Amino acid sequence: MNRSERKRDSRQLVILTGLSGSGKGSVLNTFEDLGFYCVDNLPVALIPTFSELYSEGRGEAFRAALLVDAREGQRIEELPRIFRELKAKHPATLVFVEASDAVLQRRFSETRRPHPLGQQVPILEGIREERRRMATIRRLADVVIDTTKFNVHELRQFIIERFEKASSRPLLVSVVSFGFRYGIPADADLVFDVRFLPNPHFVPRLRPFSGKDARVARYIRSFPQTGEFLRRIESLLAYLIPHYIREGKSYLTVAVGCTGGRHRSVALAEVIRRALQRKGYSAKVVHRDIDKTGS
Repeated sequence: MNRSERKRDSRQLVILTGLSGSGKGSVLNTFEDLGFYCVDNLPVALIPTFSELYSEGRGEAFRAALLVDAREGQRIEELPRIFRELKAKHPATLVFVEASDAVLQRRFSETRRPHPLGQQVPILEGIREERRRMATIRRLADVVIDTTKFNVHELRQFIIERFEKASSRPLLVSVVSFGFRYGIPADADLVFDVRFLPNPHFVPRLRPFSGKDARVARYIRSFPQTGEFLRRIESLLAYLIPHYIREGKSYLTVAVGCTGGRHRSVALAEVIRRALQRKGYSAKVVHRDIDKTGS
């Protein structure tokens, strides 16, 4: 293989699309920061021409990201055919960015921007119509990114890990501690009940402190059933997470609950988060009920 052939093989072409308000612009900016040659609002009809020039090695940009979206109007419906034909000739990745209807509606309301489908259309109606029009494209996507639960920094980190490091694990795990008396988190994917463990609430010297306190954490981990529980949970997550990644899931919420969400769930959520980070996963911890009065 000669030098020019190696250059062509190293090229990486990303077609970026998705729902209006979902964060495509932030994703494109991150690609640009990674050194991709980025084109915003490229006409769909020009994608084959760009691909041909790009695959032939013209220019010095070896990675490119092209953003196409609802601004194209009805022409966006040609994207599935164009992408299938393109991918049959050259390596390419289709990335689809989306978010829940409620989050998209809130974003449009906060920015006071009309939906691209028309100012006369109610925002929620426009969101649902765009989702319907884009359904075929979404099914064709190699990577689907749901930004509902991402903040800007987490979204940026996800893109960097997914497209910059081949060995990275493109999944953000949120470990949430909570109290059952306040309800199970609505967005939980996995829920673990740790109310079977001895409760520091009934130890007067520990009651004032949360599970983040070293004394409380030591007390909870002093029981053999705590160690056994953690070993089993870590083993289960080690099995499940690669399967979630292969299915294209970008965000996983693991909820750990005790009675009040202040002691046991907090301490164990911290341990689980650290265990996931040691394995190389992006993980954060959220203590939903830590400041509430309870056990």
